Amino acid sequence: MDTGIGATLREARNSRKVELSEVEAAIKIRVRYLQAIEDEEWDVLPGVAYTRGFIRTYGYYLGLDGERLADDYRHGGAAGGGDRGPKRLEPVSTTAGSRERRISARLVVAAVCLALVALVTGLALVGGGEGGGSSRTTAAEESQGHAEQQSGQNTSVPKSGVTMRLVATAEVWTCLLDSDRKPLVDGEILSPGSEAGPFRGEGFELALGNGSAEVFVDGTRAEIAESSSPVGYRIDHRGKLATLAEGERPDCE
Repeated sequence: MDTGIGATLREARNSRKVELSEVEAAIKIRVRYLQAIEDEEWDVLPGVAYTRGFIRTYGYYLGLDGERLADDYRHGGAAGGGDRGPKRLEPVSTTAGSRERRISARLVVAAVCLALVALVTGLALVGGGEGGGSSRTTAAEESQGHAEQQSGQNTSVPKSGVTMRLVATAEVWTCLLDSDRKPLVDGEILSPGSEAGPFRGEGFELALGNGSAEVFVDGTRAEIAESSSPVGYRIDHRGKLATLAEGERPDCE
């Protein structure tokens, strides 16, 4: 029976200059089914329900009233072929019927999940009521432990020692030892703008190839004499800076 559905779809597709292969790629309906719809070869298609979904989707893709075309098929084309059971399908896109089934399945799953959540919540509330005293005791103990820890932190003795940092203002040979005479900067040449530290310790000994460096002790810049000759300094545990004579300077050898 010629319903005009196929001709309407073919005319709309041709006016848009779209090939059937392009339609297949866009709506995931096989070309053979699209061609059968346009030729109104309803026996090629896999049953009334699927065919209606194909027509609806194809129509909407072409900018037509897909729902009306699907209804026209149900009242016209479907009557000729009868309401056959679906054939084995090749992979196709989601149709209206399958969407409805998936929605129903999702509703069932959602209802089951909600029931499980309600059950678990109820059990948790019952368990919480029975063990409420224990929970309160634990919370109190944790709070007390936290307070004691905070109190211990507040009353702890600050770390002893002093911090120092070097910033090279020009290329400078540097030797820096800690209070145990362990090298922190082991006779290295620092480039302009480079930094060494900050270091923390009970004291330091410093030798520079020249006065091209800034020394910061506990964040405060120390007074370093500008000199093109080697200089040396000792920094004690209180941060006091003292100049070292030539024979007293560390050499990092």
